[in-house]
Amino acid sequence: MSTQTDTSPHGSERFKRSLGRIEIFFMGFGAMIGFGWITSTSTWLNDAGMLGAAIAFVIGGAIMGLVGLVYAELVAAMPLAGGEHNYLMRGFGPRLAFIGSWGIIGGYISVAAFEAVAIPRTVAYIVPDVYSIPLWSVAGSQVYLVWALIGTVTSIVLTALNIRGIKAASLLQSSVIIFLVVMAFALVGLSLFEGDTSNAEPLFTDSAGLLAVLVVVPFFFVGFDVIPQSAEEVKVPPHKVGRLVIVSVAMATAFYVAIIITTGLALPASEMQEFDLVTAEAMAALSGEFWGNLVVAGGLAGLLTSWNAFLIGASRLMWAMANSGMLPAWFAKLHPQHRTPVNALLFIGAICAVAPFFGEVMMGWLVDSSSVSIVITYLLVSAVFTVLRRREPEMERPLRVGGRSAAGGIAVGVAAVITTACLLALYVPGMPAMLDVQPYVILGLWWLLGVVFLVRVPGGVAPGEDAEERLLKRLAERRSSAS
Repeated sequence: MSTQTDTSPHGSERFKRSLGRIEIFFMGFGAMIGFGWITSTSTWLNDAGMLGAAIAFVIGGAIMGLVGLVYAELVAAMPLAGGEHNYLMRGFGPRLAFIGSWGIIGGYISVAAFEAVAIPRTVAYIVPDVYSIPLWSVAGSQVYLVWALIGTVTSIVLTALNIRGIKAASLLQSSVIIFLVVMAFALVGLSLFEGDTSNAEPLFTDSAGLLAVLVVVPFFFVGFDVIPQSAEEVKVPPHKVGRLVIVSVAMATAFYVAIIITTGLALPASEMQEFDLVTAEAMAALSGEFWGNLVVAGGLAGLLTSWNAFLIGASRLMWAMANSGMLPAWFAKLHPQHRTPVNALLFIGAICAVAPFFGEVMMGWLVDSSSVSIVITYLLVSAVFTVLRRREPEMERPLRVGGRSAAGGIAVGVAAVITTACLLALYVPGMPAMLDVQPYVILGLWWLLGVVFLVRVPGGVAPGEDAEERLLKRLAERRSSAS
């Protein structure tokens, strides 16, 4: 029998375990299906062509699938809140654990802030009057008070919902995902009957276009790793949690490929250049306003599921880092009634609430800057998986990828290391897919803040002299409580 709560090393109550299999799957899948598919599809189609864009997402999905396999084994072996923070701590120690954790938190918060900007942009498609009361402009993008307040108020509501507990947040997640999947099936059917294959020409542009799409793939796939963040709040055996990581990546790949094909068949990519919500307006032009509004509703659904999942993931990871002495102890506070990391949620919610006041131009910068940090963490997790397979072959692993042999698992780890390293190389200045200046500035500021915490944590302890010891103790208690 599993208990409903876990206890900390000091005996105090920690997280409530209330999530089932479907809720966990919806959390990971919903995190990956955000909003970018409704705005960025024309860019993908123009850069690479319909076939090229689909291939880029299949390649990206395969890379993320390798990383997903790595995560699947590690979460089954160490089912603790904070996910990769624990894996890196066990294999590489506190310093690299900090770097990997800080990187993925930057990705999570960037995506959540992206959603806060995207919400009013989506609402404006239906109610243009929200572009009222101009405030200022950022990089040529006008910011309006009513428009920005929509994102801010939504930030406050979602943060409050998450503070009330993961069960309430997961109920929202599950309900919205069901609608999103139904919408996707409707679009596929519509494009098959109403679409025109001539609209998809050219099917493929060139390798540079494919790379341009591939370089943004990590941003659109980040989210399966939210599942390990909430590992202490599930009522599912660890090996099944690991399998759900893999399934969620496969389903997200299928979703993105379906959206690329349906949009590519709807209109020529060249005619989508001036569209704002590309997929919605392409479907409206193909079959009428109803279908365009359906896609907009799907976009709002994706926004909420992704945003909600990253609030959960980032807050649990910040909680884990604070418990290891890597962030101020303030982030380790749990709500006395709901057992949620209330201060971490308030911190992330505040960033999201402010983001809309930087205008729509911020969306592109957030996409680009976050991808680098995400890939750094994926590379480190892939490396620590390989190291642990070699160094601790007898470690308890309820789910073993690559078969029972050590060589099979190590081969998966090495493949994940190589592919994520190649993906990271695409962001190096001078490469065909290098970023603009602003994303590098945002990236630099985030890591500068990380350096401040790494050097010394006010109100905390030096990063983790006994953190590894505490990790092993927490893991033993987690297994004991699940038995």
